[in-house]
Amino acid sequence: MDVKVVSVRFTPMGKAYHFDAVKVGEVRKGDFVVVETARGWQLGQVVDLPVKPNPSSESGLKQIDRIASASDLAKRQSWQAKEADAVEKARQRASELKLKGIKIISAEYTFDGARLSFSFSTETEDKVELKSLRSDMQKQFAPSQVEIRQIGPRDVARVFNGIGACGLENRCCSTFLTEFSSISIRMAKEQGISLTPSEITGICGRLRCCLNYEYEQYCAMRQDLPRKNKRVMTPVGEGKVHDVAILRQRVIVELPDLGRREFGKDEITLIADDAPPAPPREVPPAGFHPPRHDAPRSGQQSRTEQQRQNSSNQNTHYQQNQPAIPFQNGKQPEVSPENGKTQNKPGKPGRRFLNRNKKRQNPPSQ
Repeated sequence: MDVKVVSVRFTPMGKAYHFDAVKVGEVRKGDFVVVETARGWQLGQVVDLPVKPNPSSESGLKQIDRIASASDLAKRQSWQAKEADAVEKARQRASELKLKGIKIISAEYTFDGARLSFSFSTETEDKVELKSLRSDMQKQFAPSQVEIRQIGPRDVARVFNGIGACGLENRCCSTFLTEFSSISIRMAKEQGISLTPSEITGICGRLRCCLNYEYEQYCAMRQDLPRKNKRVMTPVGEGKVHDVAILRQRVIVELPDLGRREFGKDEITLIADDAPPAPPREVPPAGFHPPRHDAPRSGQQSRTEQQRQNSSNQNTHYQQNQPAIPFQNGKQPEVSPENGKTQNKPGKPGRRFLNRNKKRQNPPSQ
């Protein structure tokens, strides 16, 4: 038997369900159709076609009854107009019953008005007893069958809509998200996002759904980079991984002597944990200066030493060729600059024996 599968959605951002459209013939995307569901008759909109479901689920698909007419659409709008009044009455009755922590969010009629569903949320995790509220609503909205179901904080945010925590005019849950994925704190850690509650939580009080948007991409790019505190070999020596820049594919390495340096993933090599550590790098002592290019080789003297030795030889030769000048009467002779002969001046010792620290005495006055 031929099966023509289409996806039908009953709320603007609700989940899409598969139905068989062979009975109605040609169906286009955007058409409104009337179908029978587990909750009764519903009016939905075709959002995708054709669809290839799993072979095991082809036999269990329900048939689309008909394409909605203008009267069907008007009937649906008339029931939708009564939903706001039903919410107000349910909130008033919950307040009279003093049901603390209970908030009535919305009410929804089926296509034919046979069933009325109230959605509520609670601030506590304790189970709430709502039998009295349900019985009162059943009496007030008979003959419709009343049911009350609890929804989560994300569904509450979807109903109320509003500006997102990131600044978008409409929240993601009210714009294009049809299903809520499981979000964990690990997604924020993997992407290097701050774990401050205000940075990773949305208006609903739960982790932001956008943490899941780029998580798989970050995981794929993270596979080529080493983990933190791993030993790696860099062009300038061995070090430990301090941090990684996933989008730039760069690694920040802590080096013992040079501090933190950044390298590309192709410039480093991962060292096994059981490998012996590399020998420490020789650090020159303080005040060390590398030898110059004119430094003497082994067995040779430096230029400075040669000059010092030549000067010493010249002084020795000069002293050997000079005649010894004797002291006369305990006084040093003076050498005349003209002929180089010594001249003895009585009462005036040589400059060599002057005591510079001693003050000179003024000559006696005559």
